[in-house]
Amino acid sequence: MPEMPRIPLGQVIEGFITWLTNNASVVFDAISVVLLFVANIVYRLLAVPHPLLLIAILAVLAFAATRKVGLPIFTIIAFLVVYSIDLWTETLQTLSVVIMATLFALLIGVPVGIWAARSTTTSVIVRPVLDFMQTLPVFVYLLPAVFFFGIGVVPGIVATIVFALPPAVRLTELGIRQVDREVVEAAQAFGSKPGQVLREVQIPLAMPSIMAGVNQVIMLALSMVVVAGMVGTEGLGQVVVGATQNLDIAGGFESGIAVVLLAIYLDRLTGGVSRLSQRRGKGKRKAGAAPEEPAEPAEEGTVKEPAAA
Repeated sequence: MPEMPRIPLGQVIEGFITWLTNNASVVFDAISVVLLFVANIVYRLLAVPHPLLLIAILAVLAFAATRKVGLPIFTIIAFLVVYSIDLWTETLQTLSVVIMATLFALLIGVPVGIWAARSTTTSVIVRPVLDFMQTLPVFVYLLPAVFFFGIGVVPGIVATIVFALPPAVRLTELGIRQVDREVVEAAQAFGSKPGQVLREVQIPLAMPSIMAGVNQVIMLALSMVVVAGMVGTEGLGQVVVGATQNLDIAGGFESGIAVVLLAIYLDRLTGGVSRLSQRRGKGKRKAGAAPEEPAEPAEEGTVKEPAAA
């Protein structure tokens, strides 16, 4: 039986990455400078306040998102624990990368999701790309990132953005497609332009689904940041990797607890914001409901028959 000829797919991809590295180094250097600059700004904004003051700010944000005291109390206790085990700086580094990766993933993913919701052709093209991105092993993202940007925080940020991007696209598209068609038609009947319908009707009503996408983006970004510690991304991921390499049970457990506490806080915070947006969306639906048309007056000289008992 003749053997199946081997397709050199890996060599083709490797050659393409090598070609990009050799011919587009200026582009990658510019991206690296921008990402590093933004990452430093975000970290400095988080590091400027005293840790106790920042914990208070995070607790206030938790109360504003949930309107309950449970999450603020958890926030204070959780971040005091992180501060007490001397992982405050690493936690801020991880949080800054998560915030930055989430911001860029949303800046790319939400417009693509809107475009896919308004164009069937775009949706058909984007869907297999997102499937590929979501099923590709996380470690594979790190290889081209290291080739393009070297070792450090930048390849971790790039890999995190790419890995966390699909939920932003999918849930934005899903939310806009689920907006009641009659509401959209009513807005168009009142003379609203497509841009106005998108801004004032579709996006507000799709906000719960979009916020669910934000939640998923943050969770995926946090998980990827830990893996990105293998390529030199500073933060809790680097501590976890170092503890694993040195068989440091105490350091690994403490850094793992810090990751869990940060993940719970971010998950509950975005969940609270999602519930608030959902309540506002319901209010907009009620406010946008068309009033009942008044009964037509009887013509002169006629008497309406009484309703049947």
